[in-house]
Amino acid sequence: MLKGFAIILLILSLLTFAVYGLDKHAAKAKTWRTPERRLLLFGFIGGALGGLLGMMIFHHKTRKFYFWLVNLIGLAWQITALWYIGTHLTN
Repeated sequence: MLKGFAIILLILSLLTFAVYGLDKHAAKAKTWRTPERRLLLFGFIGGALGGLLGMMIFHHKTRKFYFWLVNLIGLAWQITALWYIGTHLTN
């Protein structure tokens, strides 16, 4: 169960990282952008690590405190969930 959940979080983080990169590219090209709510949702529901890395590597949305806040809260619950599953639900 722990391995499966960790894989899901990894996939969501990779997806979130890619979306941040694509949105940064779109911002530079002045084309259609990913809505901020979608970026925040991806980070919160499971892609917080990818969101934080995307923010730092692409220098994207780093001035908006709520992006840091939502991704850090997401990371906190994701780490807590991994810990709980690893300590309480693993055989």
